[in-house]
Amino acid sequence: METHSLHGVHLTPNVRGLAPSATIAIADRARSLRAEGRDVIGLGLGQSPFPVPECVVEALRLHAHEKDYLPVQGLPALREAVAEHHCRTFGICPSPEQVLVGPGSKELMFLLQLCYDGDILIPSPSWVSYAPQARIVGRHIVRVDTRFEDGWFPRPEAVEAILRRDPSRPRLLILNYPGNPTGTTLEADALDAFADLAERYDLLILSDEIYGKTEFDGRHDSIVPRIPHRAIFSGGLSKWCGAGGWRLGVFVFPPALRWLQDAMAAVGTETFTSTSAPIQHAAVRAFREGPEIDAYLLHGRRILRAVVSGAVRTLEATGARVAHPRGAFYVFPDFGAHAERLRRRGVTTSAQLCERLLEETNVAALPGSEFGRPARELTVRMALVDFDGARALEASRAIGPDAPLPDDFAERLAPRVHEALARIRAWFDALE
Repeated sequence: METHSLHGVHLTPNVRGLAPSATIAIADRARSLRAEGRDVIGLGLGQSPFPVPECVVEALRLHAHEKDYLPVQGLPALREAVAEHHCRTFGICPSPEQVLVGPGSKELMFLLQLCYDGDILIPSPSWVSYAPQARIVGRHIVRVDTRFEDGWFPRPEAVEAILRRDPSRPRLLILNYPGNPTGTTLEADALDAFADLAERYDLLILSDEIYGKTEFDGRHDSIVPRIPHRAIFSGGLSKWCGAGGWRLGVFVFPPALRWLQDAMAAVGTETFTSTSAPIQHAAVRAFREGPEIDAYLLHGRRILRAVVSGAVRTLEATGARVAHPRGAFYVFPDFGAHAERLRRRGVTTSAQLCERLLEETNVAALPGSEFGRPARELTVRMALVDFDGARALEASRAIGPDAPLPDDFAERLAPRVHEALARIRAWFDALE
């Protein structure tokens, strides 16, 4: 029987050569290697290790029967709960009408870049999906360089130098703090400086604060109240509520950007239609918080601080430079001090370094180049989440909120993370 094959590949130019998200790809590869029998420890995908709070899970059970399409902007009760939560937590006091709910903040960011006609300013390093999203929709990307000494955040004067080139050009700056891949955050003076730039240059800011409620000391500072007309708040349930797979994100817009909010909602009616109804009903309970969720956050933050602090000590003992995280569950070591010894092993890029670590230590991590850093800079992003978060929460609760965690807490309750870092240290110690 004669067979026929297609003789052309007709892809939109903006997606030609587009690879899967690096974080998703490394998680898939780690799973495949484990299926082959290898003891791979995954430090690639940044998924919260903690379970969704039981009171929020119970709310989902109670609303599992909800099946109707909800308004594209979001369930009115949820938009009200988000507005009240943001006023209480971040000092941002919007009306419910300023809230837009979507199936993950990632989808909302994509719609933002689709609808906003301007350049996208993205720090280097930054989360792996900002730049590919801009590329898909054909936006002009401007990378803003950073330095270790500044916690891997752009200096305001570097951003201003870009803005001065053409002050009339529309631009959107993305700030993520505490940040992925670094866990570092912006201090008040830097937030003030960026707010000043936004006012003077008519700059819009997407303030990605998805990790804000994981800040270890519980005191997160937002730029949004400083520039109530030019900043969009991005958040959701994935990081602080352990609900990444639930796919619920929120944007909070200033009234002056209602035109942009309405455009995104209109596109939403033609794409995702509405966010899952049971998830939205359950999210009302999450954003209303209360003592149970307050305790969940307190214990989760101190567990993350213990795990991250232990990782920083081990990595610094290898000779790496590490900007100390203030939140989230990442570290971003720079192994440049080993450049010559690595070169003798045939390793000159961060991608080669991560490949060698995977092959020789069975630890899966991501190269800094995936986050926008130069290929030959030996930076690596490690997500410290390969541990049983439910067990760690139980142990922290048993100790009590007022007693400090013991020095060996992270080693005992996050043994795979501890083992991964020990393997990496031993590998560097063995370099000739």
